[in-house]
Amino acid sequence: MRLTIRDTKEEVGSHIADYIVRRINKFVPTEEHPNFVLGLPTGSSPLPVYRRLVELYKEGKVSFKDVITFNMDEYVGIPRDHPESYHTFMFKNFFSLIDIDPKNTHILDGNAEDLYAECEQYEIEIKKVGGIDLFLGGIGADGHIAFNEPGSSLKSRTRIKTLAYETIIDNCRFFNNDLAAVPRMALTVGVATVMDAKEVVLIVTGANKALALSQMIEGGVCHMVTASALQSHPWALVVCDEDATAELRVKTVKYFKSIEKVQNEVEAKYGEQGSWRMGVAKPTAA
Repeated sequence: MRLTIRDTKEEVGSHIADYIVRRINKFVPTEEHPNFVLGLPTGSSPLPVYRRLVELYKEGKVSFKDVITFNMDEYVGIPRDHPESYHTFMFKNFFSLIDIDPKNTHILDGNAEDLYAECEQYEIEIKKVGGIDLFLGGIGADGHIAFNEPGSSLKSRTRIKTLAYETIIDNCRFFNNDLAAVPRMALTVGVATVMDAKEVVLIVTGANKALALSQMIEGGVCHMVTASALQSHPWALVVCDEDATAELRVKTVKYFKSIEKVQNEVEAKYGEQGSWRMGVAKPTAA
């Protein structure tokens, strides 16, 4: 696992967006895997990433015509056109602003007649396109990833999940602070679904995520902090802002900053060909 630290959440968003664009542009399609497949989150954390990706698209630096996306989750029981559904969120903040084919976007249907079948089919669709190349995600204040709340199995797959009370309270701000309006259940990809991705990039911004980041980076792998599973992923990158480092040990921050400094020296000397972070060569194990 690698940790990159930037001063602000906007800088975090720009760094991640630039990285994603490099990965898309360097992608070499094959007969078995013709499209770059991108996993995507919702919420406030990825908004700076989406804004920067839209800017790069408008500048002609990336096209999403051949990109396939799979979103992490969706609430159960609210209409697709509800202002707080993740369908609405994605099209409002990203999909409608770029050149992606709507047929290439996949979001779980929280109103499906058979929710279990919907979850099973989602896993099948991911496999059909050759798996996810890069899964972008965020973490909750309790260290959850997607809606894999504390206590979730680290081997879990796409499924129906009851939301933790802390998550309901945290999401209350999106529902006019009406606690009763927040859905209690969601469909979510599992921890193992995320872990199957070739790369995982995690956004961690804000002081309220500081404890979760320290548990994820410095603690052991634990089902009570589901994002900690990324410690065992062969290619995981965490990008955080300074506020989110408040609970990390000083030596941990210094270590990861020193690693980035050395990496920058490698890139300056050898260019992207010499960089495991640019995605030109096959990523090496972290």
